[in-house]
Amino acid sequence: MSSRWKVNITPTERAARILVGAFSVILGAILVSSASSAIGVVLELMLVVAGLDLVVTGATGHCPLYAKLGHIPASLRKKES
Repeated sequence: MSSRWKVNITPTERAARILVGAFSVILGAILVSSASSAIGVVLELMLVVAGLDLVVTGATGHCPLYAKLGHIPASLRKKES
């Protein structure tokens, strides 16, 4: 396995992941502070973790799920001559 990850997310998707992820982290943190039940806390913490995943994959440009599925966006494929 390579020690360096390949970029497999387009620049537009990267920006969207960072924005949506940051919003999810902030919203989840606000909701956790006002949660009244254990189930609510768990669901809101899951929102925070999902947001963090989006921020990290957006910042690095690498999505492990895309890599596992072999997905490469058309704009990132190298044209073979």
